[in-house]
Amino acid sequence: MSPRWEPNPGIRRGRTVVYNLHVHAVFVTKYRRGILNNEMLTCCEEVMRRVCEAFEAELREFNGEADHVHLLVHYPPKVALASLVNSLKGVSSRRPRAEFTGRVNRPIMHGRLSSPSYFTGSCGGAPLRAVKDYIARQKRPN
Repeated sequence: MSPRWEPNPGIRRGRTVVYNLHVHAVFVTKYRRGILNNEMLTCCEEVMRRVCEAFEAELREFNGEADHVHLLVHYPPKVALASLVNSLKGVSSRRPRAEFTGRVNRPIMHGRLSSPSYFTGSCGGAPLRAVKDYIARQKRPN
């Protein structure tokens, strides 16, 4: 490496690739019901961190409110974003449904925690600090 080269820890490297891919994802609860509390969000965050690790991705930021969650994920180019999102939504829905049965399995929810739709946006245009600050400022319920 050239002595002028200063490695950037935010840029990841593979055998044949150098990348810096971030996605901002938002998942909402079924019918936007305000059922999430701090304990459920903590559970979802733990599960989502493990899913990201399985995809060799990193959950850089996580937070949410009573009816939605925000994630900032740093992921490798070999990962299809749709596959990552499907796994994040599926796995993070199963455990809270099992642990918080009375809160999630109300008749109106039809046994579903999250809506089938989601938002993902590339974070290349906005400074990551701005996205991280935005997610950190979400009003987490008690």
